[in-house]
Amino acid sequence: MSVILHLSDPHFGTEQPHVTAALLQLAQELRPDIAILSGDITQRAKRGQFAAARSFMDALAAPVKLVIPGNHDIPLFNVFARVFNPYGNYRRVFGKQLEPLFSSQDALVIGVNATRPWRHADGEVSAKQIERVAQQLRGALPEQLRIVAVHQPVYVERESDLENLLHGHQQAIKAWAAAGADLILSGHIHLAYIRNLAEGMDSLTRSVWTLSAGTAISSRIREGKPNSVNLIRYEPEASSRHCQVERLDFDAATARFITAHTQVLALS
Repeated sequence: MSVILHLSDPHFGTEQPHVTAALLQLAQELRPDIAILSGDITQRAKRGQFAAARSFMDALAAPVKLVIPGNHDIPLFNVFARVFNPYGNYRRVFGKQLEPLFSSQDALVIGVNATRPWRHADGEVSAKQIERVAQQLRGALPEQLRIVAVHQPVYVERESDLENLLHGHQQAIKAWAAAGADLILSGHIHLAYIRNLAEGMDSLTRSVWTLSAGTAISSRIREGKPNSVNLIRYEPEASSRHCQVERLDFDAATARFITAHTQVLALS
């Protein structure tokens, strides 16, 4: 069985120490095989914030860690850096790779960098990126759980969040579904939800699930929702393809992350 921890939007610079400690404790107890951080690592893309994020990821008990940038990981007020070296501080601590790829016997994880220095908050995926991801998905092993991680969402539940949708999301969903994607992970809006995209798109011939994560440890919670992370459990040798997703919310009374919702997702 593979256990995958999906966290997003820690916004280092606004992190809450007691929530951070609880998340590290959770990872220590669960020992996930893979941790995926889907962007907005920092609040303002500062060196110190990236250094704090690096220390946190180093302490996170997972042998494989994949990180992608979010819009907050590009300088906002330093216009020179935004134009000429937008990923300088990111690359200084997390390396040159902005679109990491990981493949094991049980899982394929494909990172997509949807940030654009000329955009403020919006994300965008190009035709070239869509095709690259589709090719990687087509090369997956039959038993692998096939995951695409991107910062901005490909689906939102609220009309007020429509402006936060990934530019190019419809083309991406169609191409990635046809190529065999199982899960599309995202963050950005600090709200957690699960959706089978096939239920709203008649053109999809197979189930593709999107998982949005809340903010993992930041004080920038939305609508009073607690800090949260997702935990994905996948057993490739099961009689039918499926995975189990748990949303774990931070509980202030116990200072721990506890299971708030569990759902079994049928995979095509």
